[in-house]
Amino acid sequence: MPTGPVPPRAELDEATLVVRAQEGDARAFEVLARRHQPALYRLAVRVMGDRAEAEDALQEALLDAWRRIGRFRGESAFSTWMYRVVTNRCLDMLRRRPPLPVDRVADSAAPDSPERSAEVDAGMVALRRELRSLRAELRVCWVLRELEGLSYAEIAQITGASEDAVRGRIHRARVRLSEVMRPWR
Repeated sequence: MPTGPVPPRAELDEATLVVRAQEGDARAFEVLARRHQPALYRLAVRVMGDRAEAEDALQEALLDAWRRIGRFRGESAFSTWMYRVVTNRCLDMLRRRPPLPVDRVADSAAPDSPERSAEVDAGMVALRRELRSLRAELRVCWVLRELEGLSYAEIAQITGASEDAVRGRIHRARVRLSEVMRPWR
């Protein structure tokens, strides 16, 4: 059996890192977490609507994933499994908290003119308010499809719903958001 230098964990492929993490290698799991953290954080922010809560959700989700890494069977991509862990943590947190007040939502639009800025700001506030008012299951499906660009099959795996249910949830979210956003078209 040839032996040679062991590549640094950061250079290992995902499957090897997963196996090592399942064997208790915390550093391997850390590399996996770092690789996927930007996308997972973006998902958490979009679902939670609040950066501080998203950070909390992601931290708890990463702890959940570390505790449950032995249950990952490779039936889907590791990233899909992680999306599901983060989504479940976010949904759990959303069920336990009251809605956020609109004034806690940060504006992200760059103004061209004061009038346009006010219009964009009002539109963004309306969109964020409506997103927060959507049932959590609709919001998660919409965020995963429209903002993360995942397929219906991937969303079904992440949420544990059927593809038909995912399509229905996304459709209902789109219809509702479309109604609210009509004045800003």
